Amino acid sequence: MSSFNQTPLLSYDIVDGSVDSKGRPAYRSNSGGWRSASFIIGVEVAERFAYYGISSNLITYLTGPLGQSTATAAENVNVWAGTVSLLPLLGAFVADSFLGRYRTIIFASLIYILGLGLLTLSALLPSGAAVAGFRSTDLPSSPVPFQLILFFFALYLVAVGQSGHKPCVQAFGADQFDGQDPLESKAKSSFFNWWYCFMCAGTVITLLVLNYIQDNLNWGLGFGIPCAVMVIALVIFLLGTRTYRYSIKGDEKSAFLRIGWVFVSSIRNWRTTPSAIAFEEETRGTLPHQSSEQYKFLNKALLAPNGSKEDGKVCTLGDVEEAKALLRLVPIWATCLVFAIVFAQTSTFFTKQGVTMDRSISPSLDLPAASLQSFISLSIVLFIPIYDRVLVPIARALTRKPSGITMLQRIGSGMFISVVAMIVAALVEMKRLKTAQEHGLVDLPNVTIPMSVWWLIPQYVLFGVAEAFTMVGLQEFFYDQVPSDLRSVGLSLYLSIFGVGSFLSSFLISIIEKATGGDGQYSWFANNLNRAHLDYFYWLLAGLSAVQLVVYVCFAKSYIYNRGGTV
Repeated sequence: MSSFNQTPLLSYDIVDGSVDSKGRPAYRSNSGGWRSASFIIGVEVAERFAYYGISSNLITYLTGPLGQSTATAAENVNVWAGTVSLLPLLGAFVADSFLGRYRTIIFASLIYILGLGLLTLSALLPSGAAVAGFRSTDLPSSPVPFQLILFFFALYLVAVGQSGHKPCVQAFGADQFDGQDPLESKAKSSFFNWWYCFMCAGTVITLLVLNYIQDNLNWGLGFGIPCAVMVIALVIFLLGTRTYRYSIKGDEKSAFLRIGWVFVSSIRNWRTTPSAIAFEEETRGTLPHQSSEQYKFLNKALLAPNGSKEDGKVCTLGDVEEAKALLRLVPIWATCLVFAIVFAQTSTFFTKQGVTMDRSISPSLDLPAASLQSFISLSIVLFIPIYDRVLVPIARALTRKPSGITMLQRIGSGMFISVVAMIVAALVEMKRLKTAQEHGLVDLPNVTIPMSVWWLIPQYVLFGVAEAFTMVGLQEFFYDQVPSDLRSVGLSLYLSIFGVGSFLSSFLISIIEKATGGDGQYSWFANNLNRAHLDYFYWLLAGLSAVQLVVYVCFAKSYIYNRGGTV
């Protein structure tokens, strides 16, 4: 009798589709959940500390020790940031198809640490301008070629390490919650909020501490600390090994092959008549109405070439549905690109603006310009708990949806706020240029403009709130709306938005730079920012963002959620 009573409990305690570190069935009582997720969140905090220790102040390093122009440095930052955001597509493919997320994270961390170590070495070399002890206020000189090669090699090695780390860590963290269990399903939704909140908390420390070290003490130390932090992160991750849940890969073929064959079969069957497709749908069981009507051409994959059922491989209804689910993501992905272009400006031109303004905190202490980005992270850290604990319950009561508002509504809300942020940025830049003109500083770029850097805070705060809506919404959306065995790829698709956005930002800057006369007095991006016109650029981005929002809303209204979800 006792054994009979225990059986349902043991059956419920087992998590379907997951095993522990020794390959045995995973139990809810001793694996996964917030305990395992806390190790993984800790790793992400450390990784973001290391990443922003490089990216947040990279434009200062390029225009200072490496002696590049403002426009060239901004383009290089955007190209590197774009590469960082696109390479996770490769890392996610390797993880989901071959190594698995756990092993991919370990290998990626080792590459990451190697890249940071070489980056530190490049800053410590005694020749050229990139020497330890360089201050951002010193006059730059050209580094030796070996230094330059080593620096960029190390920089892109970090990008390779990040490619396996970024999509897999977050997907592995979300895997610690069982979406089929009501309690763990709610916890998974909160996981994405708290994940981003703690990640931004680590970023705040980076921007306040590391940027000061890099600007005022030592670039070698400023790059070396992130390297040490990544070593600690790897140790933390390994400590949680026994508590993790590991997803089981089924015997079925890779999702890449299944979905790829749907598109190939659809193209091969392009001459198939609608009546043949309708007959095949009826024979197999009718697809859900909305899904079957959308992207109907993919239903041709249900038949083998020439309408035969014997020749070649025939796709299943599930394969076709998975292909449609991926295709539905494309319009949402594309309409988020302008948001990514706008996002790229926070670590480039916003920082260069801050350098020209009064940053004094005390008579002997100036706030590093790159540290202003900490206000983005601070606003996120403050806003996400309010959103998760106050706004979501209120919205949940009104809409009767578990998440309060849908993922697409959350993303669109952030886009709207980003439009407001760019309008504010343009107005503040107009004020800065007017102040420089009134005090006769237009041709004195090295003289501080008597305008407090705190004027920039509103645009940073607005971007923080926009991120809390859009970035977290995109993460949950691309994790939830892809096939379950492609979730690392889903998160890498989210990252690729910002990769392509960074490349588009670099391309846009290059085109405008050439169209406005290079570094001449009419250039929007002149090295002398007092003669530049960043305000024109910001107005352009505000206009593009407004157009993007209208197009996005049109696509979002017609979007059909995968797996029947509405969250």
